[in-house]
Amino acid sequence: MTLVLAFSAAVLCGCGTWLMLDRHLSRVVVGVGLLGHGVNVVLMMAGVGGSRPAFVGGETTDFSDPLPQAMALTAIVITFGVIAFLLALAYRSWSVTGDDQVEDDIEDRRVASAPPVELDAQSADDLGGSLEGEP
Repeated sequence: MTLVLAFSAAVLCGCGTWLMLDRHLSRVVVGVGLLGHGVNVVLMMAGVGGSRPAFVGGETTDFSDPLPQAMALTAIVITFGVIAFLLALAYRSWSVTGDDQVEDDIEDRRVASAPPVELDAQSADDLGGSLEGEP
């Protein structure tokens, strides 16, 4: 069962990360949701005896660790807040541009098209390093 949970957490986190790298805000929102679910599965796996409740009458050695459950509940709330914020951004982008794709910024295009800057030895020393790779 642990192997199935580990595989499902890996798939959820991997798909969520892949979707978050896209320029469409709707895919970013779904990616954040999948990543949040994957992290919650990992947090539940961190607790020993994840299927048992945290506090039940009886021997204290049979209790499950309540900390991963509290962290998962906090992660759910944070993920909900981030998704709500991203949905508001996506709605604003849709209402302004008619599309949910994030465009390149003009400054990003200028920096990307600029030729690489060659540093001399004095400039490299001023930045805290050297050209030979020594710190």
